[in-house]
Amino acid sequence: MYSSMEERRGWLGPKLPIHLASAVAILSVVTGLLNVGTASIAGPIAEIVPSAIQQTAGFTGSLTGFLMLVSAYGLRRRLRVAWFSTIVLLPVTAFQGLVQSAVVSVPLVVLSVLAVAPLLVNYRRFDRQIDLSIGQLAALAALVGTLIYGTVGTYALRDDFGGVETLTDALYYTVVTASTVGYGDVIPSGSDGARLFALSVVVLGTASFALALGSLIGPMIQARFARALGTMTRSQLDQLENHVLVAGYGDLTEPILEELQTETDFIVITPDGDAATGLGNRDINAIVGDPSDDEPLRRAGIERARAVLVATNDDAQDALAILTARQLNPDARIVAAATDRDNIEKLRRAGADSVISPAVIGGHLLVQSAMGGEGMESIADRLLAVENDDDL
Repeated sequence: MYSSMEERRGWLGPKLPIHLASAVAILSVVTGLLNVGTASIAGPIAEIVPSAIQQTAGFTGSLTGFLMLVSAYGLRRRLRVAWFSTIVLLPVTAFQGLVQSAVVSVPLVVLSVLAVAPLLVNYRRFDRQIDLSIGQLAALAALVGTLIYGTVGTYALRDDFGGVETLTDALYYTVVTASTVGYGDVIPSGSDGARLFALSVVVLGTASFALALGSLIGPMIQARFARALGTMTRSQLDQLENHVLVAGYGDLTEPILEELQTETDFIVITPDGDAATGLGNRDINAIVGDPSDDEPLRRAGIERARAVLVATNDDAQDALAILTARQLNPDARIVAAATDRDNIEKLRRAGADSVISPAVIGGHLLVQSAMGGEGMESIADRLLAVENDDDL
């Protein structure tokens, strides 16, 4: 019953709007592609939709779908700006689904409407700010500035460019020139000033596009390295919700991980890079860091964790990890494994809700085994009562 309640809680959390937004994005792209080049539409509101909108229904649908894909990716990283962009795009995709005539139009409209409620309910879950480096901000500013410079300049010199009459034509020329596509349908055919301006667009455009691509490829390479090292990317860490955080890794925690793999999502924090790599090869979430430091615990999403298991094989380290975890998430249930039975009460005073001594449990099992294996039910009762037994 508890697991079913936790499962419902997970689905009603941020995962639901993320999945719905992704589905809306895919349907929007598919619907748009089916209607690209359609001169008119036959949807339920076709009579009141201007012809200009009808003619661009397919193109705008695909474009909105790709923008929604970007927003869905941002939602996976819990970005607040992605929440706002999704709220804005959902009514747009619903409207486009109404004006487009395709088999997938109906589910597009339905999912667009259904996605609004869970997105609003989980507003507070998407609270991260965009974490861009100075280099990424510079690359973005350079790209936007170049596009504005090229568009405005081309439109101002439109008399010297064959085929440029509107701002859309100017933007088109700037994009195909800066991206080095260069179809050749729009060229400077007038003064030398227009040719010099075109050269400046080529130089600035290629440089800004290269910077922008570098800022995007860099994080992808970083993610590849993280996977090879057995660690987790920022996006994967942001996906953790209502999980269990395991502070420490060793022989003591190995049975714990085997049990957790069948029960719930969890992540291990260990200062041993080789251990983290080994865990990653076994598809176990792990990050490298000191379990008693704030930064690794925050990266592991301790504020969203439902429980923390502390088992570093060092009671002093356990006490520091418990103090830090309790400070970062006062509501999480903290369970610690005491290496020395004399430190059980100390770990409780540090903030652990429950402290278990493997040595004491092993003693119970050895005694029962020596007695011929009888009394296994009494062992279970005593294990369940360890939490409240001050003599352990």
